[in-house]
Amino acid sequence: MPTIYIIIGLLIIVALASYATILIIRVRQQHQLQLIQRQHAKQAAEKKALELEADIRYIAQAMLDERCELSEGVMRIGKLLQLLSLSDALIETYPKLLQHFSVIEHHPIKDKRNQLAKQQRMRLDLERMRSETTLESEILQEAKLLTQFSKQQFH
Repeated sequence: MPTIYIIIGLLIIVALASYATILIIRVRQQHQLQLIQRQHAKQAAEKKALELEADIRYIAQAMLDERCELSEGVMRIGKLLQLLSLSDALIETYPKLLQHFSVIEHHPIKDKRNQLAKQQRMRLDLERMRSETTLESEILQEAKLLTQFSKQQFH
């Protein structure tokens, strides 16, 4: 009878040890999967940042070539810089561009603009044109710098 208890006890211990081993293997697999997912997310973020940098350079060149209106280019570049979380870091390098962006960034566009009263649209246009006229040459100089833009310059 005591031998049966020993055998049953050993079977229970082996079963529990096997179960514990399976759980440890699953935890390790999950941990490795999380590491791989983090690595993929980091690579995707780096790829997206490179695409945004290329977009900034393209828009800046379009502004210089007059293929893009000044305010539209500033709006697009400002939004892209926000996506890169760099707008605050670049205030010293591109102050006039960011100054104009701060003037126009909250101006409604497309359907929202069309819903505004005519006087309201005219007031916003006057504000935009005043800022554009005052800052145009400096913004275009900064756009020249932006044709060589790289996020790495600011880290």
